[in-house]
Amino acid sequence: MFDSTRPPEFADIEAAAARIAPYAVETPLFENASLNEKLGGRVFLKPESLQRTGSFKFRGAYNRIGLIPEDQRAGGVVAFSSGNHAQGVAAAAALYGVSATIVMPKDAPRAKIEGTKEMGAEVVYYDRVTDDREAIATKLMQERGATLVRPFDDAGIVAGQGTIGLEIARQAGALRINLDAVLIPCSGGGIVSGIALALSGTSPVTRTISVEPEHFDGMRLSLQAGRRISAPGGNLSMADALMA
Repeated sequence: MFDSTRPPEFADIEAAAARIAPYAVETPLFENASLNEKLGGRVFLKPESLQRTGSFKFRGAYNRIGLIPEDQRAGGVVAFSSGNHAQGVAAAAALYGVSATIVMPKDAPRAKIEGTKEMGAEVVYYDRVTDDREAIATKLMQERGATLVRPFDDAGIVAGQGTIGLEIARQAGALRINLDAVLIPCSGGGIVSGIALALSGTSPVTRTISVEPEHFDGMRLSLQAGRRISAPGGNLSMADALMA
């Protein structure tokens, strides 16, 4: 049985790539001339907005659900999310033919709530200020005999997101370029962890740089302190899904 709490390994990412291949989109890697001129170097973009459900979250969700033993899928899956992970889990669950219940904040973007419902998931609302979304999801999981699919702190999720790194390395090789660095939005840390692990096995000379919004730099502060600590936070900008 898969242990989702252990640190993921490079082999997990390779297995994830094979698992998600029939359904995930291999997003392109393309050069941007305007950024090249502005920054004085070669800049490539990998638009995961072109991924199924519009986010990289589908990769991890599909991989993680696939790791649930078939005889344990009857209870379905439960997740908590403000939008992107919600839609990724809903889409993946539908492909596997299992039920999905998503705990979402009442003030989540309406399009993401409706998108999650349209893919067949049940939505349970919570209040960001007064409720604990993880506690609600855990209770639902226990009541229904479901599997909790976390948004980032899960080896199966990290491995799924890490497939982006495998694609980057392969696509860069096809273009005959050596990447000096790959900059990755951090959010909960699943995507940057997965890509860093993938590149460590495919392009070890490439630096992996985690990028966080000002006042939401929890990973940077945690690495500096040597323990997990929270960022101060602040008013969100146009990014409406910084916490998955």
